This record gives sequence, C-alpha cells and structure tokens, in this order.
Amino acid sequence: MKTFFDLIQEVQKPGLCHRCGGCVTFCTAVNYGALELDEDGKPRYADIEKCIECGLCHAICPEVDELEEETRRRAAWSEPMGRIMESTVARAMDETVRQRATDGGVVTALLLHLFDRGRIDGAIVAQQVGPFQRRPFLATTREDILESAGFFFDTSHGMKSFSDQYMTYSSIEEFDPMVKKGLHRVALVGTPCQIKSVRRMQTLGLVPSDAIQFCFGLFCSGNFVFGEKQRQALAEAHGFDWDQVRKINIKEALMLHLNNGEIKTIPLADLAAIRRYACRFCPDYAAEFADIAFGGIGAREGWTTTIMRTPLGRAVFSDARSAGALETFRYQDDHRYASAALEKVHEWSRRKKESAAAFRQELGAPSVRVKI
Repeated sequence: MKTFFDLIQEVQKPGLCHRCGGCVTFCTAVNYGALELDEDGKPRYADIEKCIECGLCHAICPEVDELEEETRRRAAWSEPMGRIMESTVARAMDETVRQRATDGGVVTALLLHLFDRGRIDGAIVAQQVGPFQRRPFLATTREDILESAGFFFDTSHGMKSFSDQYMTYSSIEEFDPMVKKGLHRVALVGTPCQIKSVRRMQTLGLVPSDAIQFCFGLFCSGNFVFGEKQRQALAEAHGFDWDQVRKINIKEALMLHLNNGEIKTIPLADLAAIRRYACRFCPDYAAEFADIAFGGIGAREGWTTTIMRTPLGRAVFSDARSAGALETFRYQDDHRYASAALEKVHEWSRRKKESAAAFRQELGAPSVRVKI
C-alpha cells in the first residue's frame, strides 16, 4: 500500500501538489497527527513516527488516479465536464448579499437559506482577515456566512499565520474544528481540487467527510500567488493603485473594481508568471464533482452562472428559489442567455483540459529520489 512517502515522490516532487489540504486535513481530523502544512502550505511530516501508513492520504489526493473510477461512478460523472442536470444564470434576491458578493451572490444566498432552514449547522468558507487576504473559516452563524461573501486575493492553504503572499482560494483545513464542535451537517465551498478530495474521502466512507452534506464548487482558472513586488509591477503595468481596489473578480480576465467605479481588466495571460505551478496540470475548470458549481464566466455583471450537478444540488437550488432567496434570469428577456453561459463554461473547461494534457505530456513521468 502506498503512503505519504509515495505522495511526496509522485505528487510533490514533480510539482503537482495543489495544496488543497486534503491529506493533512484527514490525518489531523482523525487525530493521527502525522502530517502538517509548512509555512508555504505544502504538506509534510509533522511526526513520522505517528504515521500508521494507512495509505488513505495517498488515495484521497486529487492527483492520484487510484479512486478515479469509483469517484466518477459515485458522482454519475460523464463527458465532457461532469454531470449536468440543469444550468441557469441567477442572483441573490437580498441586496445586502449582492453588494458584498463577487458576482450574483448565489453561493452566499444558498448558504444563508440552508442555515435559516436548519439544514446546515455551519459552512467551511474563507474569511477576510485583511485587505485582499483570507483564511479558511468554519462559519457557524448567519453573520459569519454573510461576512465571508466576496472574493479577494488570499492564502489558499489554511495557514494560521500570514506572510507577504496572496492567493485566490482557501483550503479545507476547518475539518478539525468541525469535528471538535461535533457538527454533522456542514456545507463546503471549495475549488475543484478541494471538492474532489472530499469526494474521494466520501467514496471510501472516511470520517469526517460524512459530515459534509453539501459541496459547492467554484469555477477555477487557477490559483495566483504574488507578493509585494509582483503586486507593484502589476499596478504599474496597468495604471492603478491597490489602495483604490474595492473588489476583485476573475471571469474571462482579472477584474479590479476601483472605489471610483472604474473596472480595470487584466488578461489572464498577463498573470501566467504568478499562477501556481501545479494549476497548469489541473483539468477541472467547472468543479465537476460538486453538487452545484458556480462562477461569473458567461454571466453579466451582478449575475452568477450556476450548474446543478446532483439531485441534491438541484433540490437545494429549487427550494431557495421558491423561498425567494434566489432569482433566475428571465428567459423572456433573452432566451439564449443561460445556454450561452453554459457554452462559455464548456469552452473554458475544454481549454483547461487541453492545456493540462499538454503540460502533463511535457512533464512526463520523471523518476524522483526522496530524502526525509
């Protein structure tokens, strides 16, 4: 049976680790304590003597194909980008949610709806801790959920102390406090690799993944990491001041909303140098294993492209819409709008898969010697 040692060889050393936190999250939550995240968010041994070599950290890694067939079958996955039961373009009805949100506030509206209905006890989200900086957070109140709305450049891997690096997403490290609080009905908002790691855990029936009742996935162009030097270069090249940036969003490009109402648009190609290395090998743009997948691509400003992938996801969305928490774009206003948005997601999904395949072919399968 392969162990974390093999994970280092096969995933970390070639640069394929997405730092989703899945391996450390599982090991910590079940109190093995063999693994930890280093200061850069990379998994490592915390105490090798505590490792029981169960091999589960290896099996649940989204970069390992060991459980791919079982996970796809469990999710009723199908070509070309996972199961699609329904798609639409929607937004939150609550103006307060929309003002805080990145796009249409659909994720936040759904979380609030589930919480108000008593369907969840909490949600693993990303909490703002500074200008354009976030950390993983277990929201257990309505206020916590609302405060976590929006998008910022931030840490993606669950660090509890922060350096001068900013990344776009957070990790699933909050499994540990979820277990300690005894929560059994939790929603997870995550990136494709994070969702897939949880689905691997659920395929194996591992505690505490059984407590994750809803997986909400975010469309993902990649995780962009940069420090002060890179931020300054970006500001000078595109003529803006970071102090004037009110909100950040990624659709077909990086969009910076300034305090004066202006929107600076930066092509994603200009961010290639600061895109995390492992992201170039990821083929999942549209969160193919989520209950519902969300993103702003293909939607107008203030709206969210939404894909229901499971019966549970479709039921949750329908219930929220019936309760007045969400509204969908009026078909009568533009009968091609929702289908055009889905076509755009298909296009970006295809491009990411083709790009990942090309990079993997270029990478090959290098032999790696590991020292511990």
